[in-house]
Amino acid sequence: MNSELNSIQMFGIKTPIIRAGDDVVQILEAALKEACVEPLEGDIFVLAESAVATSENRVVELEQIKPGERAVALGEEYELDPREMELVIRECDEIFGGVPGAALTITKGILAPNAGIDASNAPEGHVVLLPEDPRKSAENIRKRLEERYSCRLGVIVGDSRTQPLRLGCTGLALGVSGFVPVEDARGAFDIFGKPLHITHKAVADNLVSAAELLMGEGGERVPCVLIRGAAVKLIDESPEMPKISMEGCMYFGNVIKARGRKEESQKQGQNPESK
Repeated sequence: MNSELNSIQMFGIKTPIIRAGDDVVQILEAALKEACVEPLEGDIFVLAESAVATSENRVVELEQIKPGERAVALGEEYELDPREMELVIRECDEIFGGVPGAALTITKGILAPNAGIDASNAPEGHVVLLPEDPRKSAENIRKRLEERYSCRLGVIVGDSRTQPLRLGCTGLALGVSGFVPVEDARGAFDIFGKPLHITHKAVADNLVSAAELLMGEGGERVPCVLIRGAAVKLIDESPEMPKISMEGCMYFGNVIKARGRKEESQKQGQNPESK
C-alpha cells in the first residue's frame, strides 16, 4: 500500500439546541470536550449558517412582520407566506422569478432561494435569516478557537444549496477564515500532460459538501463538523469568497440574455415566443 496516501477524518460535533444570543464558541468548546476531540493544527471547522445566525440573533418572529403590497402579490405568485416574502424582499439584492415554494434571488452576491431564509431548525412561527456578514462571523469564531486551542485553524460558515437540474442539496461556503477557499489550478497538468486553462478548485464548497453528510438537514443536532487532514493552504486572513459576474456565468449569463431579449421584444410590441 502507498504510505503517502492522504486521508481525511471528519468528526460530527453534536450540541444542545442553539438559541438566540448563545455563545456558539463556548457551546463548541463544551461539545468538543464531551466528544473527547482536541483540535489540531490545520483542522477545519464547518459550521451550519443557521446555528451561527441564530446565535447572532438573526431569528425573526413572523407575527412581527407586516407585508407590503409587493410581498402579498409575490407571496401569492410563489405560494409563500407574505410575511416571509416581505423578509425575502428586504434581504435579497434581486428577485429573478421562482417556482411554488421558492423565490429565486441573488442575496449577498450568490444565488439563493428565498434569500437564504430558513424556516427549518427555527422555533414555530419563526424563520432564520442568513448571518449578517458570514465572513466576519467565520473570522471571529476562528480567532477565538485558535486562542483557546493554541493552533492554526480554519472556519467555514456553510449552507446547503440545490444545483441546476439536479435533485438534492450540496454544500456552499458563505464565509471562510484561515485558509484559501478557492485554489487556482491553472497551469497544472492533467493525467495526459495537458495543461489546465480554466480550472479552479472549490475547496471550501467541497468541504461543506463533505460535512453535510454528517450534519444532515433535519433534527440531527450536528451544527458543526471538524475536518482533519484536508489539503488546504492556511493563511492568517479571512478572504472574500471569489465570485464571477452574472453575465460571465455560463448558467446565469443565458438567463440574463434571455431576459434582455424578452424585454426588447416587449418594447417593440412583439411576441417573444414567436421567435
